[in-house]
Amino acid sequence: MTKKRQIIEKIISSKVYDIAQVTPIDKASNLSKSLKNNIFLKREDLQPTHSFKVRGSYNKIEHLYRKKNVQHVVTASAGNHAQGVALAAKHLKIKATIFMPLTTPKIKVNSVKMLGAKVKLTGNNFDESALAASKYCSQYNLDFIHPFDDELVIAGQGTVGLEIANQFTDNIYAVFIGSGGGGLVSGVGEYLKSIRPDIKIIAVESEDSAALHQTLNSGKRIKLKEVGLFADGTAAKQIGKKNYPIIKDVVDYSMTVNIDEICSAVKDTFIETRTIPEPSGALALAGLKKYVSRYGLKKKNLIAIYCGSNLNFEMLAPIVDRSSMGEQKEVFLGVQIPEVQGSFIKLCSAIGNKNITEFSYRMDDSSSAKVFLGLELESKRKKELSIKSLKKKFSVIDLSEDEVSKVHLRHMSGGRGPAFNGGEYEEIYMVDFPEKPGALLFFLESLGNQWNISLFHYKNQGALYGGALIGFKVKKNSKKKLEQKLISIGFPFTNQTSSKAYQAFLK
Repeated sequence: MTKKRQIIEKIISSKVYDIAQVTPIDKASNLSKSLKNNIFLKREDLQPTHSFKVRGSYNKIEHLYRKKNVQHVVTASAGNHAQGVALAAKHLKIKATIFMPLTTPKIKVNSVKMLGAKVKLTGNNFDESALAASKYCSQYNLDFIHPFDDELVIAGQGTVGLEIANQFTDNIYAVFIGSGGGGLVSGVGEYLKSIRPDIKIIAVESEDSAALHQTLNSGKRIKLKEVGLFADGTAAKQIGKKNYPIIKDVVDYSMTVNIDEICSAVKDTFIETRTIPEPSGALALAGLKKYVSRYGLKKKNLIAIYCGSNLNFEMLAPIVDRSSMGEQKEVFLGVQIPEVQGSFIKLCSAIGNKNITEFSYRMDDSSSAKVFLGLELESKRKKELSIKSLKKKFSVIDLSEDEVSKVHLRHMSGGRGPAFNGGEYEEIYMVDFPEKPGALLFFLESLGNQWNISLFHYKNQGALYGGALIGFKVKKNSKKKLEQKLISIGFPFTNQTSSKAYQAFLK
């Protein structure tokens, strides 16, 4: 029997329905009308743990229980896989120990504990938790349940594909699948391609966690140095060894989406289902919308797997903030007006009856003033026309794609920085702080007294990490030393000194 056939047999013989549900495929009527295609959602949010992950977890653990009489399993996870393992162990009446990072939100820790698993909070990130779990397994001779790099886990996730084939007998143009480590896309892709090879399998990732996309483009497994944590459920640095050959064989197209596009898909899902997906759960739909726009599809049957809805409540505000940007229905502008009487009303007149979403202005001692302006518009075309119209009367910068503007500038006050002298100048960084008590103090103590902070703004984005915008007063030859110090502290960072928002409003 070939390897491919073995996976198919494992999918068909899977025992996942001991605890998992056969989930419906629901038509997204509003999106179908607006996108001029037949759009469907495979509702994995309706599983007992509100995620598809319970399928793979149970398939693996049930096999170990049946074949080896295993009485205790271990895993490392900060989210959906942890709940899947905990529920599987509870059903089989065996022990489960889950290693979770110290940064894991309490709601996720408590949900795992409520299922009867023992939680060990260890390490500041997934890698550190996984290392601790591996040592624990070696010490006590226990089985580790991998979230994606395992044939039985892949087969469990593949039952989603089996259901799609059974439930949707009409022609399917493409199935869109959010991807992290590759468990769902490899399982679903393997099954669907084996019986209906005409169906396109399209993998979708967040653009700041695109391990699969980079791997397929390079022809070898790529390990990312850092991953974005907005879509934390799919924030894998590398796809699995066992997943890669399957993915290479079955994925027709891979693509990435940005945070704004994900937030827009969250909003679309809410409108269609009155449920709210987690960012990773909306990846597939975000990719579907982008693919339709890019290739001009019409009258096709398209399925997006809605893979999870375990959303941290604190993420609702930033998702709402960003959803209009993803729909190209909100624009952020930096507008320069003369600092003379009447300029303010002249700008308001030029804006006309457009809906203003943000308006920040502060007088300073220069001959001109900068206004941070947000406008709600109906389309990308309206955005272009509005900017063109304003540029006839004012100096205008489009800040819609500027991350500093979207995350920090709109919430800041304080104006421009002072003039520096003695060869000093300012460097600006975005630093990801772990969402845990003492993170700022740890950062400042690690930084020491050598560096003078000239700007600081922090905004909790409801994810595992919160973004801070930090300015440092430096000398020409000290930038490299500063960045070496930041690297040693261990918090991810990027230099934002060239950001349009900083240059226009804060420098």
